[in-house]
Amino acid sequence: MASQPSLAPLPPAPVLLQGREMQLQTRQQAKHSVSDPKRTEKREMSWRPQYRSSKFRNVYGKVANREHCFDGIPITKNVHDNHFCAVNAKFLAIVTESAGGGSFLVIPLEQVRIWEIPDGGLKRNLTDAVLELYGHSRRVGLVEWHPTANNVLFSAGYDYKVLIWNLDIGEPVKMIDCHTDVILCMSFNTDGSLLSTTCKDKKLRVIEPRSGRVLQEASCKNHRVNRVVFLGNTKRLLTTGVSRWNTRQIALWDQEDLSMPLIEEEIDGLSGLLFPFYDADTHMLYLAGKGDGNIRYYEISSEKPYLNYLMEFRSPAPQKGLGVMPKHGLDVSACEVFRFYKLVTLKGLIEPISMIVPRRSETYQEDIYPMTPGTEPALTPDEWLSGMNRDPILMSLKEGYKKTSKVVFKAPIREKKSVVVNGIDLLENVPPRTENELLRMFFRQQDEIRRLKEDLSQKDIRIRQLQLELKNLRNSPKNN
Repeated sequence: MASQPSLAPLPPAPVLLQGREMQLQTRQQAKHSVSDPKRTEKREMSWRPQYRSSKFRNVYGKVANREHCFDGIPITKNVHDNHFCAVNAKFLAIVTESAGGGSFLVIPLEQVRIWEIPDGGLKRNLTDAVLELYGHSRRVGLVEWHPTANNVLFSAGYDYKVLIWNLDIGEPVKMIDCHTDVILCMSFNTDGSLLSTTCKDKKLRVIEPRSGRVLQEASCKNHRVNRVVFLGNTKRLLTTGVSRWNTRQIALWDQEDLSMPLIEEEIDGLSGLLFPFYDADTHMLYLAGKGDGNIRYYEISSEKPYLNYLMEFRSPAPQKGLGVMPKHGLDVSACEVFRFYKLVTLKGLIEPISMIVPRRSETYQEDIYPMTPGTEPALTPDEWLSGMNRDPILMSLKEGYKKTSKVVFKAPIREKKSVVVNGIDLLENVPPRTENELLRMFFRQQDEIRRLKEDLSQKDIRIRQLQLELKNLRNSPKNN
């Protein structure tokens, strides 16, 4: 930010006159703020303590012990503003340093720490995807699952389009084409009937996803939006961005009227992108800056001042991105209400951070663990595409948080087509186009040859066993 020019001293009279004018202007602004409820409210810096009664006032962050961290991971150095990781109750997936196609590493969260490396090394890497989706004309930057419908995926590409995929058939079924620049973020409301996006064209949109119709649109000139998140069922949105003075800022919006934010609050003067995370069960908002080591958290209320600052978790290690554990994967016996998986690129480290409510009781704390969305989908793709909306199917963390989902994704069976020339199926024998493809094909063939040799060896052993058994039967006393 440019330095302010110095001012020469002024005579006393004009200073007093200017002070009176400022007082009158302040009174007029206060009068307008009372008469116009939609007028934006400017807030002080969020680090100011606000004392109020809350069960989450003393929530603190706890970094996992070293033996529960994952190190030696080649985390990607890509500069795209994303988290580069995803978490569920069983696995942690991290985007690794590679070029082309997007490679990622999958780590089981619960594993026996006994490792045996075979003499010949690892047998194979997973190179064949269950399903490949083709539809965008340029690379894809965002993918999001629908919150309630099974096998419905949203993807946003650098072609400025959002495609809706029905994975039961493996095809795009809808296209949202209302953006004029790169889409930065997507967020759904609780039942997935609304989609909110931020875009490089400096606009915040609320969209009906099945029709692609824009219901609300805000041109954010004073608050350049980067990220957006729906705040549960409160009919409100929260965005993070940059103010006209290049300070990091958050803003709260009414989803039915985006003409002006309800409040705007400046955070600090750092340059890293602010990632918002909202927990609808505890009504807590977490703000984590890219390149920061800190995580601020607030409690959301339905009345002013709406955002109530609670505390800040601090760490010297900067974060590249953050994954979030679903609720059913938390340790409820430790009063854990949120868990991050922090990517530390410089150390090649994945560091779990647990947000804990300090309580001494060893019983289940029902007041901080209400019924929460579970793992079962509420709708099929066809039901959602036909216009149906349903809230998520809820589960209790007291009894069902270890329950595994019965829904298994099955790739659609497509009709096999063949193009045979001179007895060779061209679709089954596509020649490699690059050196990397040639190497992958070579290693796949080597793996296949190794597998066939092992199968042949096992069959030879089995044949010899059967021959010995047959010989023993013939030489047994009963057959003489």
